[in-house]
Amino acid sequence: MKSLLASTCLFLGTVAGSSLANAADCGSVTIASMNWQSAEVISNLDKIILNEGYGCSAEITIGDTVPTITSMAEKGEPDIAPEAWIDLLPDVVKKGTEEGRIVKVGSPLPDGGVQGWWIPKYFADAHPDIKSIPDLLKHPDLIKDPEDPSKGAIFNGPQGWGGTVVTAQLYKAFEAEKAGWTLVDTGSAAGLDGSIAKAYERKEGWVGYYWAPTALLGKYEMVQLDAGVAYDAAE
Repeated sequence: MKSLLASTCLFLGTVAGSSLANAADCGSVTIASMNWQSAEVISNLDKIILNEGYGCSAEITIGDTVPTITSMAEKGEPDIAPEAWIDLLPDVVKKGTEEGRIVKVGSPLPDGGVQGWWIPKYFADAHPDIKSIPDLLKHPDLIKDPEDPSKGAIFNGPQGWGGTVVTAQLYKAFEAEKAGWTLVDTGSAAGLDGSIAKAYERKEGWVGYYWAPTALLGKYEMVQLDAGVAYDAAE
């Protein structure tokens, strides 16, 4: 379970069967830009390098983790995903790699990426007994659902993110609903960011999915919760 929350950011790509080393053969290239900041920056840098450095006709297409990686594995499109958290879809990536539709090129984040469930530092300091997901789930009264204050709220990412799928599955696996929690759909990356900013401004409790490195976690100090269970590769 721990490995699902500690994903690796990797650079995937198939370039329409042509070599980027030969500008004459480069042609049209599609670059997926996921809807988070680091991926947007990297995709635009790749576009500049390909167009200005190699004479390509590179264009950016909007994507998200699950649909983009699935499309690359099944159709070989788009050509490049500069930042893709591939171990959120291990079977899809394995199949696409074995069939030659996906090629792992490198890592845009040499220090690695981290994702999981986070709580604000001030909240962690106020509740030192809460170190893990099971610890937190004992206290739905500490983070109230804005729509139903009788329940606790776990804030999830937008649809299309692999982390959103994993969080929904963890919500089921930990039987959070039975423990009195609601899984809140924040609707978008901006909605997720906004929920953290709002909690920080009001010094309220918050728990939900997020990842690093990001500008938001540079601004707001957050503490990642441990999964609270032993890792089992077979499971």
